[in-house]
Amino acid sequence: MRSSYTGEFNFTKYLTAAEEADPILYVGQVTAVNGLEIESRGPRSVIGEMCTIKLPAGGKSLMAEVVGLDKTTVKLTAYGDTKGLEVGCEVIASGSVLRVPVGMSLLGRVIDATGKPCDGLGEVVPEAYYAAVASPPDPMKRLPVDRRITTGVRAIDSLLTVGKGQRLGIFAGSGVGKSTLISMIARNTNADINVIGLIGERGREVLDFIKRDLGSEGLKRSVVVMATSDQPSICRLRAAYVTTAVAEYFRDQGKDVMLMFDSVTRFAQAQREIGLANGEPPAQKGYPPSVFDMIPKLLERAGTNDKGSITAFYTVLVDGDDMNEPITDKVRGTLDGHIVLNRKLAQSYHYPAIDVLQSISRLSKRVTGKQTQKACGKIRSLMATYANNEMMITTGIYQKGNSPEIDEAVEKHGEIEAFLKQEEYEKCPMEDTLAKIADLSGVDIPQEEFIENPAAEIPSTAQITDAQTD
Repeated sequence: MRSSYTGEFNFTKYLTAAEEADPILYVGQVTAVNGLEIESRGPRSVIGEMCTIKLPAGGKSLMAEVVGLDKTTVKLTAYGDTKGLEVGCEVIASGSVLRVPVGMSLLGRVIDATGKPCDGLGEVVPEAYYAAVASPPDPMKRLPVDRRITTGVRAIDSLLTVGKGQRLGIFAGSGVGKSTLISMIARNTNADINVIGLIGERGREVLDFIKRDLGSEGLKRSVVVMATSDQPSICRLRAAYVTTAVAEYFRDQGKDVMLMFDSVTRFAQAQREIGLANGEPPAQKGYPPSVFDMIPKLLERAGTNDKGSITAFYTVLVDGDDMNEPITDKVRGTLDGHIVLNRKLAQSYHYPAIDVLQSISRLSKRVTGKQTQKACGKIRSLMATYANNEMMITTGIYQKGNSPEIDEAVEKHGEIEAFLKQEEYEKCPMEDTLAKIADLSGVDIPQEEFIENPAAEIPSTAQITDAQTD
């Protein structure tokens, strides 16, 4: 019987698999299983290489990664449950490190720590493969950060303006609104593509974030990488690298990418578990030295290269609201700015709970115009004046008329607070934000500063005249 199908069959993925297949297999055997660590005699392999462990029951297999070498002993960490694993199981080296299938077909999809889809929507047909662990772009070839990006969050777009290719940390204790702030940025940003890494999240929150916070419209231009808190530490660790690799692919296509990473703390905790299991000595707060080596190597991969940009927001769970604990301190010193969420503001139902005076965007002056800077400076000055004298103001010690600066700060306090508050699903384009800070500060902001690169050098009248003469 002749088939009625007339379309062309796509052999691409089969040809790619055949080309990459290594006819020589290096094989070893499991000799011990100690908690998170699996030890085997052989196979010949390198650190970071992917291996397959053949389980005795049902012809099943388990993916594992080489995390240590000791003479002929290979130390591995599994990407799944080690139930059913026994001494003597065959370990087969793949000959390659973890590589991520990437392409435009990833948009709207949810993938796991190995780059495989986990949303039940079928396979992803990749356009290329990117190594999960890679080097940052050449610092001498990075494009300058000179264009403003819209996050859709008033407090950030005005007083903490972010440039395309800038990297910022969102620092807060638990339950202060980090994930909600991330979702607001994902929905409202003017970036071309969102890449969102949910590292060590609760299983409940993953679907909540995708369905409720991100929504169908946000998901269409997003890629979500997921590794829940119950998954092995290597999954949580590698999901961070997979998230970054996916963002790098879109950046290499000339796109402006918004990378949102929740959270660096759980990434560090995953490496702490692996490092301690491999015999690394604990250093600061129980974290081994490898954690503090890995954090800058991961964070430096974001930013600009010679083709596009990755603007990154990394959340950090601040232990006990201590802003000087080791992970917080390391991340803050690596990034281009930090946004601090204040528990006191959250308790008073001030959302997003951004403590503007404790936060800073180190590149804001590069991407804002002079009048905008003046308006924002005026608002911050009023906020600082009120904060410094709040005790006297609220207890009635301060008498109106004693200081014009304090009087103005008191008068404007309510309006500034109302401006900084924003409902979760409230939209606020950059034009509206600039118009509101101009009105609030009394500083006129010209239309020329509403563009993406208002800080670009404007030629003087003499230069224009000389050019016309030439």
